[in-house]
This record gives sequence, C-alpha cells and structure tokens, in this order.
Amino acid sequence: MGRNKFVIIAACIAFVMILGQLAGIRSFVEKSGGQDGSFAFRLFSDFYESNELGQDKGKQDDLLLKIREEAAKRRIEPVNATVDRIWKAIPGYNGREVDIERTYEQAKLLPAGAEIEYIYREIKPQVSLDDLGAQPIYRGNPNKPMVALMINVAWGNEYILPMLDTLDEAKVKATFFLDGSWLKENAELAGEIQKRGHPLENHAYSHPNMSQLEASRARLEISKTKGLLKEKLGVDNRWFAPPSGDYNSQTVKLAAEQGLKTVLWTVDTVDWRKPPAATVVKRIESQVGPGSLILMHPTASSRDALRDMIRVIRSKGLVLGTVEETLSPDRVEVPES
Repeated sequence: MGRNKFVIIAACIAFVMILGQLAGIRSFVEKSGGQDGSFAFRLFSDFYESNELGQDKGKQDDLLLKIREEAAKRRIEPVNATVDRIWKAIPGYNGREVDIERTYEQAKLLPAGAEIEYIYREIKPQVSLDDLGAQPIYRGNPNKPMVALMINVAWGNEYILPMLDTLDEAKVKATFFLDGSWLKENAELAGEIQKRGHPLENHAYSHPNMSQLEASRARLEISKTKGLLKEKLGVDNRWFAPPSGDYNSQTVKLAAEQGLKTVLWTVDTVDWRKPPAATVVKRIESQVGPGSLILMHPTASSRDALRDMIRVIRSKGLVLGTVEETLSPDRVEVPES
C-alpha cells in the first residue's frame, strides 16, 4: 500500500510540473508527510531548484547582455598628448569605459527593475606628456573641465595672507611659484603657504630673463631654487615657471635635465599693471576655458579680484585644481551645482 501511495504521488507531481504549477506542487508535497512523501519531496526539490537556477541563469545572461550593450554606448576614447604649433605641449586626457565585470556583480544583487549603477575605469592615452620630450606647456587638455591658478611670488608679501584666506574660504588650492631669493628671505611665509595646502614650485632664483643667460648660469638659477625648496620646505620640485615668461629651447632642456617641466600660462591677469579688480574679473570671464592656466601675482588687484574670479570660473562649469592636477591626464567630474 505504501509503494502504491508513492507511485500515485509521484505521477501527480510529474503531471502538474508539466503544467508549470511548480509552486502548488511544492506546497502539496510538503503537506503529504510520511516516509514516502519525504522521498517524493526530495525528488521534487531537486527538480524545482534546478529549474529555478535555470531561470536565474537566463535572467543573469540577459542582465550581462544589457550591461555590455550599454557599455559600448558609454565608452569615451582617450586623447593623446600632442605638440601644437601655437600651444606647444598639450597633455593627454584619459578615456573612460564601463567595468563590465564589477558592474555585473553589483547589479546581480539589485531587486528586479532597479536602475543599474555603472562602475567605470579610466583608459590611459597611448601618448603621454612625458613622451613629448622637453617642450614648454601653456595649457591643459581642452577636453578637461579644470583650470589652475598659478601665483608667481617674488614680491608682494602684504597681499599673500589675504589671498590665502580667500582661497581657504573658497576651498581652492593654487600653485605658488617661488623666486629663490624671495624664498631665502621669507621661508616662514612660504611655510604658511605650504601649511595651507598649496603646492610650491620653482620660479628661478633672481628673476632673470632666462633666454639671455649662458647655460651654466641658467642651470644655476633653476638648481639653486630647487635646492632651497627641498632644504627649507622638503619640497620635491616638479615644475618650473620662467620669470616674465622669458625662455628659449635651452631653458626648457636645462629644466628637463633637472626633472622639471617648463610651464607658462594661458590667461594673464596682467595684475602687475594695477588694473581695477573688476577689469581682472572681466578678463578672466571672457578668456578662461577648459585647461586654462591663469597667471597671477600677490597684488592688490588680484587680492581684490580673487573671490569673483573663482565665482565666474565655477559659473562656467569648470573645476579649480592645482597646476599638477590640471596638467595630469586624470579625468575630472564637474560637481552638480
């Protein structure tokens, strides 16, 4: 009688499974009880679970296909560094692609119908700034929505602290290029700039016209300030800004020999002429764009214009970074306002 009971139960299970009523079958078998019913339940469970796994695998395959299709649409190719006839060396800019594997693993955990959050990784360009050799640099990549303030310091001590306060208030880091003779006499003030989190770089030693110097003197102008930055502040110098923007190919090569890239500017505030602050702001508003390097000095004009300069730069959807950040190939996302 017990064997007959098992046969009847098993036949019923098979029939209803064919009809696709799997959930009802599971409930029926669970209630059947007894030794034979338990055996039937195990048979049913194995079939039921393998069927569920098959359905899940199908859903996951569809999810993976969807992610792959979307990844192809979202891919952004990298931009190689290049030497422009006017702008000289222009850094490359990383591309972007979806990390399909990580996105898929995360998406599998989401409830059905939930929006997929895509995870990205950057794609490096084939040609980098380092591959271009000894070249001057006037700007960052025009595809990168970042600009930098470069403040050359050889005088103007009375304006430095107010400018630092404005930068702190706006949460902006500028890059300060220090004249070596100024640094020698003002190490404490230079230390305050550094303490506020601003990078310190090389502006030669005695503010000469670099293109007019013999190689030995030009080399010394750079190396002496490089040494002082290390000695006084522990700075490993990476960038060189020639005074007055005056340089020649020898200057760039000598800087490169010391591991420094020569950097100039895209937009000049011309603050040394003591223009009204409004004039400085208007100049920035009309000329600044992605990749701009903005030249300033510690002057009354720049002190008074700085807050509004930052405001108009951000109003254009641009992020303020350091020279190092702006000239790097790393991607930058503009925060939502």
